[in-house]
Amino acid sequence: MSNLSHIGIGMTSLRTRERLITRLSEAGITDPAVLRVMRDLPRHLFVDEALASRAYEDSPLPIGHGQTISQPYMVARMTQALLAAGPMHTVLEVGTGSGFQTAVLAALVRRVYSIERIQSLQVRAQACLRLLQVRNVRFRHGDGFLGWPEYAPYDGILVTAAPRAVPRALADQLAPTGCLVLPMGEGDRQALVRVTRVPGGFAQQVLEPVSFVPLLGGVA
Repeated sequence: MSNLSHIGIGMTSLRTRERLITRLSEAGITDPAVLRVMRDLPRHLFVDEALASRAYEDSPLPIGHGQTISQPYMVARMTQALLAAGPMHTVLEVGTGSGFQTAVLAALVRRVYSIERIQSLQVRAQACLRLLQVRNVRFRHGDGFLGWPEYAPYDGILVTAAPRAVPRALADQLAPTGCLVLPMGEGDRQALVRVTRVPGGFAQQVLEPVSFVPLLGGVA
């Protein structure tokens, strides 16, 4: 992806973006590629115009339908955790939402396949990515619990809402040594988890406490 910081620059200053990157660095985001994309990507395009002035705060913001655009730190943290597993050519994203996490991934891997159960959110996300001329993402309106088996196996899978446990269909769609990063649990007992496919099964690592909306089945 080219440098996108010029798009809608009137909405925000470079200084505001740099402050966000400083906060992310201080919070433990060390991958320079992730920090570069977080600085360059115009997050204000992914939220309602009334909230654009808050787009570079390190906080989640509502996007409708009871969903949020994730806190920048959490987007960066999950992306960094995924990329730490090794080179990622194909990544499945479960929960397109605003499309911001999708765009971050698209700048860092060869191909992103993104599933969203709420069609109106997906349509808006697609429009944002078209505006940014992001061409390496394929979208699907569907049930995230089922994954997208047609394009499996995936080097990485990133889930942006919390199931109670690792969905078996998603684990099965990981490539050998593939990595799945997701929030897991209920209520205030959620944790960010990295699941790696290993010979004979899966290895699981708990990264940190988190708070996400629940992962729901079906479509809307």
